[in-house]
Amino acid sequence: MKAVELRKDIYWVGAIDWAIRDFHGYMTPLGTTYNNYLIMDDEITLIDTVKYDFSDVTIKGIRSVVDPSRIKNVVINHIENDHATSIDKIMELAPSATIYITEKGRKGLERFFDLSKWNMKTVKSGDTLSIGRRTLLFIETPMLHWPDSMMTYIKEEKILVSQDGFGQHIASAVRFDDEFVTCQSAAELEGAVVDYYANILMPFGQIIKTKISEIQKLGLEIEMIAPDHGIIWRTSPEKVMQMYLDMANGKSDLSVSIIYDTMWHSTEKMSLPIMQGVKDEGVECKVIKLRATPMSVAVKEFWKSRGCLVGTPTLNNIMYPTVAEFLTHLRGLRPKGRIAGAFGSFGWGGGAVKEAYEEFKRMGLETFEPGLQILYKPSLEDETKCYDFGREFAKKVKEYHQRF
Repeated sequence: MKAVELRKDIYWVGAIDWAIRDFHGYMTPLGTTYNNYLIMDDEITLIDTVKYDFSDVTIKGIRSVVDPSRIKNVVINHIENDHATSIDKIMELAPSATIYITEKGRKGLERFFDLSKWNMKTVKSGDTLSIGRRTLLFIETPMLHWPDSMMTYIKEEKILVSQDGFGQHIASAVRFDDEFVTCQSAAELEGAVVDYYANILMPFGQIIKTKISEIQKLGLEIEMIAPDHGIIWRTSPEKVMQMYLDMANGKSDLSVSIIYDTMWHSTEKMSLPIMQGVKDEGVECKVIKLRATPMSVAVKEFWKSRGCLVGTPTLNNIMYPTVAEFLTHLRGLRPKGRIAGAFGSFGWGGGAVKEAYEEFKRMGLETFEPGLQILYKPSLEDETKCYDFGREFAKKVKEYHQRF
């Protein structure tokens, strides 16, 4: 890979992973990138490394600009494996370099590497590092999305290197937002931002609002946001920051997602008149079958919608396994500002719908009750009940949506 210049003497030296489709359980149909950045100054500085599989790629990118032995500083914004596990390869080439990292980052990194042979310096929010013509400002962002996380602001260039914040899982031959919008589309880029937020950063909405507020109070001018994944925001950094604020505040579409699975198609048959009832109430609706859809897509559609109806047959008096998996995954993401209900078919004994509501309440979601249960295959009369259930749910979603 050749380095790509962001500004004069500041380069992307990362790697493109076209093939990855599973990122710790999160489906990545568009692949991803591992971004890191090289600053040519009096003290040559590398910000972040890449996933260990691509260490040779980042080294080639660095060599296309400078001999790696000349690197004086290495900033580690985040120690997750996809960003920090090439650090040993970099330090072999630049053994006299100093690593700048948060205290929690240092403690985490020592679980993977012997740090005694490296020069280490811990930093905290507000600390700065002069590297010549440029000054780096460190901003701790704990739990965005690991305890060690921080961002690095290049003052003179007005560039925020934002580690996992503002990123997306997109593999592309282009590096910048304006290039991507030209060759792909703005909708695809924005959809990737929502996908990333919903599956990774959803639990940290309040922290995101706090950190963006801190950045604004510092009076930092941001002309470019350079994340550790995906496209670099050089023409619309303010747009992605506003998207994050909107998502952190629980913004969603006035729509309903019906997310279900089915055993003998009875629960599936219920979903169709329910969907029609939602639509006839004037609310958009999307239907997702779990075994036919990656979990991360179901999570994204849940997040995009103000209301969600979960359909589950009863198996052994509890929820269908795929539905239980979805709700467990969702509970870990701690969603807020959504209303949920449940429906499903049962045979000789129910239980699944009740259990689904117990999960909603554990998550603190607003609920639409009671749920709807049908014995075996729905009859024509049952289909009317399903239609009415969908319509009534849509009315509640419209009322709930007005609060936001």
